[in-house]
Amino acid sequence: MSKRFTLKTLAALGTVAIGSMLISTGAQAQQKLKWAHAYETSEPYHIDSVWAAEEIKKRSNGKFDIQVFPASTLGKETDINQGLTLGTVDMIISGTSFAARTYPRFGIAYYPFIFRDGDHLIAYSKSPIFQEMVNDYRAKTGIQVTAYTYYGARHTTAQKAFTTCDGMKGLKIRVPDVPAYTATPKSCGANPTPIAFAEVYLALQNGTVEAQENPLTTIEAKKFYEVQKAIMLTGHIVDGLTTQVAPHVWNKLSDAEKKMFTEVTQEAANRSTGKIKKREAELVDEFKKKGLQIVQVDRKSFQDAVLKNAPLESMGFTRADFDKIQAAK
Repeated sequence: MSKRFTLKTLAALGTVAIGSMLISTGAQAQQKLKWAHAYETSEPYHIDSVWAAEEIKKRSNGKFDIQVFPASTLGKETDINQGLTLGTVDMIISGTSFAARTYPRFGIAYYPFIFRDGDHLIAYSKSPIFQEMVNDYRAKTGIQVTAYTYYGARHTTAQKAFTTCDGMKGLKIRVPDVPAYTATPKSCGANPTPIAFAEVYLALQNGTVEAQENPLTTIEAKKFYEVQKAIMLTGHIVDGLTTQVAPHVWNKLSDAEKKMFTEVTQEAANRSTGKIKKREAELVDEFKKKGLQIVQVDRKSFQDAVLKNAPLESMGFTRADFDKIQAAK
């Protein structure tokens, strides 16, 4: 009896152990994460985030179940950036201008003409100087930046074409009321005028301002091409978005999981970057067909003016960081 009891007991204990392992595995598979951003469901940033969420779930054998929340569903960009620290969100896509509020060094990416084009921005994202900033930012906040996506180059539209910095002199141009955005027009003697984004079309239409600046995709979406005659390809600010993972998630990942999250989010960023670059190229021709004048400008004349009238140091940046970013290839 004792022997049979022992065998039965062992069998029962084995069943309990297996059941516990299955429960544990099941619980592990249900680790839910919230990935938030401010972009619409039709935009590449959302489409490729959904792809990345599914890919991470697949590669982790279901351990990570990530839901993507688009269009500021979980709050505006300021809110979701704070949410990484508060623990209300687990991952985000956002411009580094928000991270720069905590880690000002990131803000140099918005210094006018620091990037030659989208390819230069991506080269910067793979450079030692950017990795150094990422490590410093994680040391300060615990937040891990895993990927960088090209958002678009900001170009200038106006009623009259110009090719140099001098051509902007006296131009009444709408720009966001932020030092990085006002630096170029101010340096060229223009008259930067802050107007609410929703009112820009009407302001251009009625002549309150003569010009504005935005990426080509925004010029298309907001139909600014209907009330402007020329697009100057100034590319004065080349914008990007970062994918960031909260410390309460990142610190619990194994090294293999950290590598997997990084690889997948970088692949998603590459996908989005390719789509944005493709659309920008298409829009140049489409705007020409609509009768707009597309103007190649002397970028150096603008850059020289910015360096002279709004030097790096005046905005809190260093020449050392600038030079390293310029050298990124």
